[in-house]
Amino acid sequence: MKINNSYILLKDICCFAYHGVAPQENIIGNEYIINLKLKVDISQAIQTDDVVDTAVKAEMSIPSKLLEHVCGRIAKRLLAEFPAIEEIELRLSKRNPPMGADIDSAGVELHCSR
Repeated sequence: MKINNSYILLKDICCFAYHGVAPQENIIGNEYIINLKLKVDISQAIQTDDVVDTAVKAEMSIPSKLLEHVCGRIAKRLLAEFPAIEEIELRLSKRNPPMGADIDSAGVELHCSR
């Protein structure tokens, strides 16, 4: 069998973190949801979800003003720590953002490759 493409999918990683431009966001924090699609040759089976999950949560623990900055750090770390990853699709959402609107979440999406 020839594998054309294979991916590791991590859905709805929940983290509590302190990201945001508004000062109160850095004090009270918020819940964040991360979804990852990692293009990896899984036939070599060199990674596990637990290891990737740990790297993501470590980057989430570092406060940032912008979610774009957090996404960039997560992607850089994953590419540095896991050479088998060819491409990353990352979605990072903040639950109940303080926008004065009835909204479940707001976030960013990043697609990158080596």
